[in-house]
Amino acid sequence: QVQLQESGGGSVQGGGSLKLSCVASGNINRRGCMGWFRQAPGKEREGIAVIDVDGSTDYADSVKGRFTISKDNADNVLYLQMNSLKAEDTATYYCAADWRGGSTLAATSYNSWGQGTTVTVSS
Repeated sequence: QVQLQESGGGSVQGGGSLKLSCVASGNINRRGCMGWFRQAPGKEREGIAVIDVDGSTDYADSVKGRFTISKDNADNVLYLQMNSLKAEDTATYYCAADWRGGSTLAATSYNSWGQGTTVTVSS
């Protein structure tokens, strides 16, 4: 499994922006589909953005048009640009890799996870 380390979380006012990064220990092109997930207190982990090896992307309806997933294959970094943040975006954000089949937005479809970075959006 690949080691993943997220960073970039913090506190921001509603309407603001943050950019999360996830550094992988190996070649991310070998990890298949990768994604960003989030988990708010008392809620299940939800998939919000995924990117495949060919660069194709998919987003949860809740973040579509506001969040953008991208990757830097040379530096093995996965990014999540988050704009127009809302209070309901408050959560711990995780990156995931080593997709093993199934829905790409399902947490059960991934074998490798980072430790998470916390995002707090005040209204």
